[in-house]
Amino acid sequence: MDKKIQHVLSSILIVLFAVIPRFHCFEKELTVHVDAGKEVCFYQAAKAGDVIDVEYQVIDGGHGDLDINFELASPDGRVLSRDLKKSDNIVRHDVTRDGDHKICFDNQFSSFSRKTVFFEIIIESQNEEADDQETNWRKQLGDLTPEEFYDIQVKDIQEYVGRIRNYLTKSRQMQDSLRSFEARDRNIAEENYFKVNAWSMFQICAMIAVGGLQVFMVRSIFDTGSKMYSVWKKLNL
Repeated sequence: MDKKIQHVLSSILIVLFAVIPRFHCFEKELTVHVDAGKEVCFYQAAKAGDVIDVEYQVIDGGHGDLDINFELASPDGRVLSRDLKKSDNIVRHDVTRDGDHKICFDNQFSSFSRKTVFFEIIIESQNEEADDQETNWRKQLGDLTPEEFYDIQVKDIQEYVGRIRNYLTKSRQMQDSLRSFEARDRNIAEENYFKVNAWSMFQICAMIAVGGLQVFMVRSIFDTGSKMYSVWKKLNL
């Protein structure tokens, strides 16, 4: 009985090691500056059957709006997704053709403002080594009876491990999104701080200039020896 339990436990471990690497996930994060009137493009290789996820967010708009044009194109140049003047979005595409997919951020509609864009590329693909590992796993479990095989609930283990992996991936994506939101909010706060200070300084200078002009005008009315007094006299004021 102990040998049977030990065999089942070892089989469960084999299943876990076979299931975990079943899917391969490529992730890359970048923060780029797109100058006014310019377009920046990137190329990402993907195979048929893969899934491309692109999440982008404009975290700094210079002194302009937080928006950018986005485009995802297939290897043959066909436009797969396009956004016009959006601040953020998540684009998901099922790849049907092998090759380099083009990801572009277009700021040509802006004349002065440089945009800072944070984006993340995720490629979900079937791990080619997983099939071989699954074959070896089935060979090692071949000497079990059908009852023993189903007792270890292989499908449930696959489902649980896959669910945990999805939760971890979503948690990481959420953390990245929160970090980019924090960067965008900080840039907005700094921009508002600059605008408030600049406008306040302008108002202070205007008040000082107007006050000085008023003092000068009032004094010139009563100072008969000043040049302005002669001007007032000619104007009959």
